[in-house]
Amino acid sequence: MENIKRVFMIVLDSVGAGALPDADKYGDAGANTLGHIWKEAKPSLPNMQKMGLGRIDGLEYPVPARGAGAFGRAMEKSAGKDTTTGHWELMGLRLNKPFPLYPEGFPAEVMDEFEKRIGRKTLGNYPASGTAILDVLGEEHMRTGYPIVYTSGDSVFQIATHEDVIPVEELYRYCTIAREMLVGEHAVGRVIARPFVGEKSGHFQRTGRRRDFSLEPVGPTLLDALEQKGIFTMGIGKIEDIFCMRGLKESDHAAGNPACVDSLLRAMQRDFSGFVFVNLVDFDSVYGHRRDVMGYGKALEEFDQRLEEIKSLMREDDLLIITADHGCDPTHTGTDHTREYIPILVWHRNMKGLTNIGTRSSYADIAATIAEVFGLEERFDAESFADKL
Repeated sequence: MENIKRVFMIVLDSVGAGALPDADKYGDAGANTLGHIWKEAKPSLPNMQKMGLGRIDGLEYPVPARGAGAFGRAMEKSAGKDTTTGHWELMGLRLNKPFPLYPEGFPAEVMDEFEKRIGRKTLGNYPASGTAILDVLGEEHMRTGYPIVYTSGDSVFQIATHEDVIPVEELYRYCTIAREMLVGEHAVGRVIARPFVGEKSGHFQRTGRRRDFSLEPVGPTLLDALEQKGIFTMGIGKIEDIFCMRGLKESDHAAGNPACVDSLLRAMQRDFSGFVFVNLVDFDSVYGHRRDVMGYGKALEEFDQRLEEIKSLMREDDLLIITADHGCDPTHTGTDHTREYIPILVWHRNMKGLTNIGTRSSYADIAATIAEVFGLEERFDAESFADKL
């Protein structure tokens, strides 16, 4: 792998590959995002199948007679099943203690202080689907101007406001205030701005101006190590939010899968050596949380088709990694993430045949692999699989 100069890593947000052994502790026994979508929607995914998708343990996709790539899956060592925890572990940072959750809503001392700081009352303050709560409280928000606050099965403090009622920049200010408050015992993983538009219940739509205000990583990550070595790094999509721009030289906060893939294709046509880290959020936010099995399957098909464009721009010294950060099985109960293995698919132009890298003991094995590719000494207490590529 000494000849690899560029690594492109795509996180298919929430595309899990089967319940982890401890999934029952999270209420997720039997979850399998990819497996159940395949069973019910039968998406056509020829490009990922040629990379070994159907050979990953726990999946039963048809396997083409010929293909090239490395395939496997990874366990999450960190406690939790949220976006921040998953992405941090992908970059080598594990959490022994999960972020706090609020199944009964946020305590009075939190909400009272938040309302005092923003100078307004709030609506909601309970776990909910982001689209469902707009149907319930959206019109009241438009009448009163009170922001809608809600959470979920993840460690999130979400604030929804109508763009014509509260300007988006003001919403971002509210989120900054919440982020400053939510530390210590209430240090949620993310504060999320959820702007929306529409005229009445049943017609509200969230816009692409969402922003995540994450905790800064609590320890060193692969991005930090690459930056320290002077290696170029770029985030696409919400990567900059998840890592608070730490370790990133550049970022394109593109919104939605198509825009993020377009941004990746533009980056691939540039001359550089380094690491590009992409998040495709729509699988999670548009289809997983909304339990839209057929829509999820269609989105997977659309990505698989665009994989042809991505591979066509790959150079001899490029490496492509496709993975996920957690599950969000649209056939499972509730609307929250699911505790699952993540798939790993790897490809470069010189690969011959298919190689099984097995079940990895941590998402951090991906960080260790990328670190080895770039000649870093750090392995993040994980095991690289670079020698199998």
